[in-house]
Parts: sequence; structure tokens; C-alpha cells
Amino acid sequence: MKKFILSGAVIVAFIAYIWHAHSEQNAATVTVPTSLQPQNATSSGPPAGSAASANSYKDGSYTGNSADAFYGNIQVKVTVSGGKITDVTFLDYPSDRGTSVRINQQAMPMLKQEAIQAQSAQVDGVSGATDTSQAFIQSLTSALNQAKA
Repeated sequence: MKKFILSGAVIVAFIAYIWHAHSEQNAATVTVPTSLQPQNATSSGPPAGSAASANSYKDGSYTGNSADAFYGNIQVKVTVSGGKITDVTFLDYPSDRGTSVRINQQAMPMLKQEAIQAQSAQVDGVSGATDTSQAFIQSLTSALNQAKA
């Protein structure tokens, strides 16, 4: 029986390789939240009692607090018109790493659309973009707290 002796450097390099391969694989996997999937054509708006029908905001633009998304910060500005969220703009987001760029190119439009559809910060996180999703929700919540009527 042969014995293999691995140096600490080889073990660390192997673990780093596996970790990198796993994180790259997960970063490329982004799923569409159920709230962004096609709805029944007979639906005429949000269900009674939903967050969208309960919220009314003061018109204006409100900047949320910056929130940590692990590789950088997320900060959003929400625009309210007619008491409803009409736009969400990303003022800051992680963009200095290739993985962050790929994740945010996919996640940011989904999060924006979902917030406008939900008319609140109660949105589904985007799979593969957990840190971005959580930071988005935090920043959007702080902006909407300023906009409460």
C-alpha cells in the first residue's frame, strides 16, 4: 500500500481551487423569482390585502442607506409618483470584480422590477445573488421609510 504525503501548501491550493470553482459555478446560477414569472392573464392587479394595495407613499425621490453586499455596498434611490413606486435606481453596487459584475447585471434589473411590481421592499431574493438581494432590500427599506405617507 502506498502512502501519500501532501504538504500544507498543496492542500491549501486544492481547497482554494475547489472553492473558486464552486463560487464561479454558483455565481452563474441565477433564477427568476416567482413574482417575475408570467402571471395569469385574467389577473387585474395585486390580490386584495397585498402589500401593493396597502402602501401609499409621498411623491418624491428618496435615497436609501448604503448596505453591505460583502464585496461592496448597495445603495438605491426610489422615485415615487402618484403615491406609487415608479422607479428604483442603483446609486452604488459592487462592480470591481468580474463575478460581481455578472451577478449584478442579472440581479439588479430583476430586483428593480420586482420592487416596482410589489410596491414595497418585500421582494424575493435572487438565487445566486443573496448578498446583493439582502443589501438591496435593506437600502430600499430605508428609502421607503422616508417616503411613508
